[in-house]
Amino acid sequence: MPQKEISLGGYDRKPHYPQVHEGGLLIFQNRHVKFVFVTGGVLSSVGKGIVTSSIGKMLQARGFKVTVIKIDPYVNVDAGTMNPYIHGEVYVTDDGGETDLDLGGYERFLNLNLPKDNNITTGQIYQTVIDKERRGDFLGRCVQIVPHVTDEIKRRIRLVARRSKVDVVLTECGGTVGDIEGLPFLEAIRQMRLEAGFQNTLYVHIALVPILDVTGEMKTKPLQHSVNELRRIGIQPDTIIARCRKMIDSEVLRKIALFGTIPEDAVFCSYNVSSIYQVPLILDEQGMGKYVCKRLGLLERKPEWSEWKKFADSFVNPRFEVKIALIGKYAGLVDSYVSMNEALRHGGAACQSQVSIDHIEAETFERDSSKLEILKNHDGIFIPYGFGPRGTEGKIEAVRFARENNVPFLGICYGFQMAVIEFARNVCELKGANSTEINPDTPHPVIDLMPEQRNIAYKGATMRLGAHKIRVKKGTLAHKLYGADEIQERHRHRWEVNSDYWDTLKKHGLVFSGKSPDGRRMEILELPSKFFFFASQFHGEFKSRPGNPDPEYYGFIKACLDRKLGKTKPKF
Repeated sequence: MPQKEISLGGYDRKPHYPQVHEGGLLIFQNRHVKFVFVTGGVLSSVGKGIVTSSIGKMLQARGFKVTVIKIDPYVNVDAGTMNPYIHGEVYVTDDGGETDLDLGGYERFLNLNLPKDNNITTGQIYQTVIDKERRGDFLGRCVQIVPHVTDEIKRRIRLVARRSKVDVVLTECGGTVGDIEGLPFLEAIRQMRLEAGFQNTLYVHIALVPILDVTGEMKTKPLQHSVNELRRIGIQPDTIIARCRKMIDSEVLRKIALFGTIPEDAVFCSYNVSSIYQVPLILDEQGMGKYVCKRLGLLERKPEWSEWKKFADSFVNPRFEVKIALIGKYAGLVDSYVSMNEALRHGGAACQSQVSIDHIEAETFERDSSKLEILKNHDGIFIPYGFGPRGTEGKIEAVRFARENNVPFLGICYGFQMAVIEFARNVCELKGANSTEINPDTPHPVIDLMPEQRNIAYKGATMRLGAHKIRVKKGTLAHKLYGADEIQERHRHRWEVNSDYWDTLKKHGLVFSGKSPDGRRMEILELPSKFFFFASQFHGEFKSRPGNPDPEYYGFIKACLDRKLGKTKPKF
């Protein structure tokens, strides 16, 4: 679709000044902060997170400062207590928030480090409102969804805007329009337009346009019903994005505009592409970036896409291919490992390599150990995070296979702990070595609960969370990869390497190349005698960015490629 011609508004961008409030509006001296609200229809997982990130990227490419909020209507206070099969991975922020995985998408796309306040849940809202009621803050009033719950939602959105001092706050409303749990949030963003004004708010609705297999016809009726449901709630979308397998034609576009009651130049299409990082480019080519700027009264500038295009193009024609076996206990849902998958691909892009990931259930190897032979068809073995005993013996056997066959290996969090257990059992000959999380009665608890975790009763937000400093030992593989004596990485765990076994593990050749600054915790391990054998207690994937891959993921993919190319040792 050719780019649409849109006249520009006469908006002059001002520098940031201390904010003040006037009549409930958040302003920076003479400039209102802008709010973009993204909703989704027809079904969940329609691509709202990618579209929200893409809008942010189009604004960033034009020099505007943005932040992003994710609203999750579930009653959980945060995502930390949910099984990954229920809601995908739990993303961890620098300040220790356990949040929705979409925050990871925002951080990767927009190169931001978002705080936990940028994830708002029903649980948080109701917990705050009930606490206020118990204290008597409402002065005897009857506490209701409107205005008390909706006011708390709006307060949190404005709090993020005030703290981040940005030009535009993007807010993605999770779930699907029509879900009962999402109604208070939609009512709150409806009120935001009344309070912030038409030019300072933009409603973006994304909905599925399916294509019938029999006739090949694009059907807009589901999208129309979705828009009608949004209108029933009181929100008329300003722009509609059709999510489709391929680019919609002009007839479908006109129909969406007609029944959506919006101009044709406010309809766009997010169609299937080979990499999610191409989505901002295809939307901008259709004129969406220019439309958003005009609609919000922002000065339209020529976007700077050179670096982003360079990274996006690296996925199109890679020189090599690397095949990775990801052995986990949530392999049935790819979103359980979305940040890890992206970090592996970031590393691949830096090595001009396509990374093909086979998600393999760890229990496969427990049921039939002969199936370990399938790992010979892979260039690297990756053991991700996990909790509880299910699948652990399969993971341990996969670690053993990697070590004994000198296949490049990377372990993250639980994968780090499984590597310690495997080494203790099969190299140190500590029969029955295990984690007390898996077997509380193990004769050799090489992995044990951290002392400060022993008396904790509540599971939510009580792990060792967020960014912590790590001292890196000079002369090690870790020091080569990170190029620093001290790094800071994000954590999410309760168990650690038992100090009673440090000397035994070291004596048999295991090197702990990263430790906490106080020396109490082992953070990185490696086996120098192997081609590449590396594991970390932390989650490097949470800081991996397009064009700037996390060092441990880059090192792993580079080692996989070097071994495939016949090199005797990887070079970094």
